[in-house]
Amino acid sequence: MRSGFVSIIGRPNVGKSTLLNALINAKVAITSNKAQTTRNIIQGIYNEPDVQIVFVDTPGIHKPVSKLGKVLNKQSYSLTKDVDAILLVVDAKDGLGKGDKFIIDSLEKSKSPVILVLNKIDRMTTADLMQRINEYKDLFAFADIVPVSALKRDNINRLISVVKNYLTDNVKYFSDDIYTSSSVKFMVSEIVREKLLNVTEEEVPHSLTCYTTSYNDKGSIVDISVDIIVDRDSIKKIVIGKKGDRLKEIGTIARLEIEKLIGKKVYLDLYVKTVKNWKEKEKYLSELGFMDFE
Repeated sequence: MRSGFVSIIGRPNVGKSTLLNALINAKVAITSNKAQTTRNIIQGIYNEPDVQIVFVDTPGIHKPVSKLGKVLNKQSYSLTKDVDAILLVVDAKDGLGKGDKFIIDSLEKSKSPVILVLNKIDRMTTADLMQRINEYKDLFAFADIVPVSALKRDNINRLISVVKNYLTDNVKYFSDDIYTSSSVKFMVSEIVREKLLNVTEEEVPHSLTCYTTSYNDKGSIVDISVDIIVDRDSIKKIVIGKKGDRLKEIGTIARLEIEKLIGKKVYLDLYVKTVKNWKEKEKYLSELGFMDFE
C-alpha cells in the first residue's frame, strides 16, 4: 500500500480545480473562467487497490487586497508543508508571469518535491510547448515536468503515475468509497456559488459567498436553505435580477445538480443578504469556513 498527500498550488485561474476534478474523475471542486473561484481547501481522494492519493486543491496565490485574500494566501502556503509532493500548476498557453515567479521563489525553502504541471496544452502547438518547458526548467529544480490538459483530460494518467513515485506513506486515510473530504453542506453551497459565477456579471464573483444554513433530510426529499452573502445592495439587486428572475434561474440549475449529487429530490431556498465588508470581518470569515493558518 502506497499513500500520501499532494498539494495543488498556483496563481488564480490556471485550472487547479479543473485538474483536481480530472485527477479524481469526479466533480469535487467548482470551476469557472473567473479568477479566485476556489476559496477553501478542498480534498479529493484518488483510489486504486494498492494506492491512495489525497490531492489538496488550494486557493490561487495572489496579491491580497482584503482580510479574506490574506487568509486565502495563508491557506495555500500552509499546504506546501508536510506533504509528499507539490503540483505547481501554470497556464502554459499564457506563459511565465510575475505571479508564477513569485510562487516559484516561495518554494525555494520547501522540503517537498515540486512537480511542474503545464496546463492547457490543448491550446498550444508542440513547438510552443517545448519552448515553454525550456523557459521553466531553468528557474527551479523541478522533480518532474508534466504537460497536461485538465479540461480534455490529456496526460492525466501520466501525471498520476509520476505522483506515485513520491508517495511515502503506507496508510489508507479514507475508505475506498470516499472521493472527497468536503461535507455535503459545503458542496451544496459551492454548487450555488458556481452557478452564480456562471450567470452574473464580472464584478459580482468577488463580492459574494454562499453558506448552507439548513439541510433537512426528510427521506424522500431534502429541504435546503442557502444564504448568498454580498457586500453591497447594488450586487444584491444584480443577483436577484428583475422580478427575481436571475435568482430563480440560479436556484433551478443549482437544484438539478444538487439532486444529482445527493440522489434525492431537493427543495432549495436561496436568500440574498447584504453584509457590508464581510471580507474584512473575522467573524464572518470564521462562520463561512475561512480558517486562518499560521
